[in-house]
Amino acid sequence: MLRRYWQAAMIGLARSNRAKTFMQSRRAMSGLATRYVGGATAEEAVATAQRLAERDIRSSLFYLGEYVDSDDLVAENVGALKEVCGRLAETELDLHISVDPTQVGCAMDWDQGAEAVMALGDGVRAAAGNRPGVHCLMLDMEDFSVNERTLALHGALRAAGAPAAQTLQAYLKKTMGDMDALIQQGAKVRLVKGAFAAPPSISFATHAEIKANYKALIDRMLSPDALESGFYPIFGTHDHTLHQYAIETARRVGWPQGAYEFEMLYGARPDVADALAAAGERIRLYLPFGRDWWPYAVRRVGENPGSAILLARSLMN
Repeated sequence: MLRRYWQAAMIGLARSNRAKTFMQSRRAMSGLATRYVGGATAEEAVATAQRLAERDIRSSLFYLGEYVDSDDLVAENVGALKEVCGRLAETELDLHISVDPTQVGCAMDWDQGAEAVMALGDGVRAAAGNRPGVHCLMLDMEDFSVNERTLALHGALRAAGAPAAQTLQAYLKKTMGDMDALIQQGAKVRLVKGAFAAPPSISFATHAEIKANYKALIDRMLSPDALESGFYPIFGTHDHTLHQYAIETARRVGWPQGAYEFEMLYGARPDVADALAAAGERIRLYLPFGRDWWPYAVRRVGENPGSAILLARSLMN
């Protein structure tokens, strides 16, 4: 109960324009932002990704831009994603970029936003060239209202030859069917639990139900036919019991290390990421960057009450 009240309070702070303006105008980056955000600019984010690579940890870069409701914000978000794509092309890092379709205009005009996503896919393909790596434009999955259109957009990217990947959510009952289709295509899929609310007719409600479905989806993602199809599983979770379940399943079926990966949020559980990397597992961190860091960072505090001291210091400095 207390955790629920804490999370509600942090969501309130995340949505407060007054709090955001106060925090983001006082200093370029606070201790809170430094923990959960990879930098204010594309240049800083790529530098962070390079430091992570020295620890054998990969990155998926995401530009922070929420509640996009104007052409100016769309242009800013698209420009930032293009810039980070170009900067990654100058390194030996994976050219791995995450994007919310609604942050590049799909919330205003889906077709226009989809054109921007297709252009980004072309940019990732051109910048990656033929160099080795797990290169892709990863489509984040948002609320259920855009689920089918996001899957269709992923299909269009792949049909155009772009190195696209898709996020799926374990809380949705339809995800097993979507996973089956993507496995047959030999796609790249990031599986997350999902943080959106949906009616019980289409979603699992309890933590236990969602975790059970996540395990069932791990079984499907690491099945022999998925391995044969060239499918690439990405397990987006901080749950160490799910990490261990996936590792044990992979060994039993015959998946080698490096044929799948685990993804976590930058700053959330660095000890777990380092331990998995040291054990030879492929690890990637979801690495946000940008100046509009407050909503994202304070939601991470809501998920991890242990960061309350860090929040207090940020507010008092």
